[in-house]
Amino acid sequence: MPSVVAPRTQKWVDLVVGDCVAAVPAVDLGEVDVTMADCATPHQAEVYLLAPIEVNAAITDVANQQCAAGLGPYAGATAGEFAVTYLIDSRQDRTDNNPLPSTVICLLQRTDGQPITGSARR
Repeated sequence: MPSVVAPRTQKWVDLVVGDCVAAVPAVDLGEVDVTMADCATPHQAEVYLLAPIEVNAAITDVANQQCAAGLGPYAGATAGEFAVTYLIDSRQDRTDNNPLPSTVICLLQRTDGQPITGSARR
């Protein structure tokens, strides 16, 4: 019988592809931590893509495009079962000449709002 990892918290900016979370953090309300979940147990969302992006006026459009493009390759034929959301990590050092100072963290969730059990990775 596979062991189930106990829930733990970490900073959402440290999420990586394949991480499953109990709930998407409300970063607009100042949440900095996320409760991690074992992907074998019910969870709300799964990280499926990290993509570097520029900071500009169209950041929402760029993030949506990046996340939409990455869903199919990650979830395969089941991609239609999922909606996407994203977080923007802007660890910017304004003294550095970095053309891609931010990262979009794309998360998938079931379109029916039900928890996901198991990984969506195909």
